[in-house]
Amino acid sequence: MRHVWPPGGPAGELDRAALAEVYAYPAAPARPWVRVNFVASADGAVSAGGLSTGLHAPGDRAVFGLLRELADVIVAGSGTVAAEGYRGARTSPELRARRRARGLAEVPPVAVVTAAPTLEPDAALFTDTAVPPVLVTTDAAAPAARERYGPAAEVVAAGDLSPAALLAALADRGFRRVLCEGGPTLFGALAAAGLVDELCLSLAPQLAGAGPGRILAGPAFDTPHPLELASVLAHDDGLLVRYRLARN
Repeated sequence: MRHVWPPGGPAGELDRAALAEVYAYPAAPARPWVRVNFVASADGAVSAGGLSTGLHAPGDRAVFGLLRELADVIVAGSGTVAAEGYRGARTSPELRARRRARGLAEVPPVAVVTAAPTLEPDAALFTDTAVPPVLVTTDAAAPAARERYGPAAEVVAAGDLSPAALLAALADRGFRRVLCEGGPTLFGALAAAGLVDELCLSLAPQLAGAGPGRILAGPAFDTPHPLELASVLAHDDGLLVRYRLARN
């Protein structure tokens, strides 16, 4: 993987430490810093064959793992969790040590955002994980969710589950380095509320053709939201682009 932009960046192949510098969160953020990570085809599709894993973006897996390593919490909507067969974040002694050195918990939990908790209690998210997932839901749905999942999940009541309420609930648990992995509806809600700080986009050198949706869905914007290019990396024929957004 090599640095393309901005000018004056490191030369040659980037090692993991150099990649971590590129994708570092702000030091000790006072509020949740929301980074959204997606892969898309060159013609804008968010999936192939119904899954994001159907898109082949060179370098994406390395960045995907690194972004998880740097985050306090991994956030995803329940539809994405079900469709992609989520399980807990993968870990190893080396990864745990690197996170400890950064002052982070050894394993980042997966936080599932859902207004109607319907995931099966025997799903891999609950059974194949080093730490219990966090299930963020509405005040009204929380009691039934606690009864449904018991100790297999930490159920968090987040008011009406608005984007602001979601981030406040995460901040209350010390989760300020937020990595959102989608899906498009959750990304759309956070972006419409002006609560996204960064978009990390892996561009797959593929044409998916007509049909698949885009990385963002939900409410329409009154005007387009401008982006500021923060970094570009290249790996084989793929590009890994990072944009900053201006928060409201």
